[in-house]
Amino acid sequence: MTYTFLVLNLFIFLIPFVFLLDRKVSGVENLKYIVLPSFIVTFIVSEVAVFLTGVKAWSFNSDYLVGVSYRGLPLEEYIFIFAFSFAGLGIYNYLNAKFPNNDLQKYSLAVSNLMIGIGIAFLFFGHTKWYTLIIFAFLLLLLFGVEYINRIRFMYRFYRTFLVMLLPFYGIYVFMCNLPIVQYDTAQNVRISLAKVPLENYFLMMTILLLAVYSFEIIKSRRKV
Repeated sequence: MTYTFLVLNLFIFLIPFVFLLDRKVSGVENLKYIVLPSFIVTFIVSEVAVFLTGVKAWSFNSDYLVGVSYRGLPLEEYIFIFAFSFAGLGIYNYLNAKFPNNDLQKYSLAVSNLMIGIGIAFLFFGHTKWYTLIIFAFLLLLLFGVEYINRIRFMYRFYRTFLVMLLPFYGIYVFMCNLPIVQYDTAQNVRISLAKVPLENYFLMMTILLLAVYSFEIIKSRRKV
C-alpha cells in the first residue's frame, strides 16, 4: 500500500512506450530529447507544489507514500511531475509524427485567447484561494508568453495533445483523489469538482503540459541552429 503512488508513477512513465508499438511511426530516437524538458518542468513545477503544500492547499496521504520527502513534498510527487511531462511529450511527439498536418494552427490563437479569458475570470472570483490563484496565474503567464512573445508556433499541436491526454489522466486523477493519495482543502479552491477531482487539476495538467512542450520546442529549435 505504501508503494501505490510510486507504482502509479511507473505506469504513467511507461505510457509513451506504448506508442512505439506503432511501427509505422519512428519514435525511439526522440525519447531521449524529452528527458531534459521533463527535468526542467519538474524543477519549476515542484517549486509551485512545495508552496501549495506549505499553505496546505493540498496534502498527501502517508498511507500511500514510501516516506521519503524533500522540502515537505513527497518523493512520489517529484516523480509524478517528471512522469507526467515525459508521458505528455511522448504523446506530443507521436501525434506530430503520425499526423504532421498543422493547418489548424491558425485557430489556436482564438482558443488561447478564450483560455486567457477563462483564466482571468477564475482569478477574479478565486483570487483569495491559493490553489485557484497559483494555478491560473501560472497558466495565464505561460499562455501570454507563448502566444504573444514566443515566435515558435506549436499551439494547435499542444491543444491536440492535451485533448488526447484528458481521458487517461482524468482516470489517474480520479484514482488519486478517491483513494485518496492526495487531498485538497476546499477553502483553497473554487469547490467545483468532478468525481472529487478539483477543477483546478485540469488547468494544472494544461500548465504542466504547456511548459513541457514549450521547453521541448525551444530546445529543439536551438538544436537545429
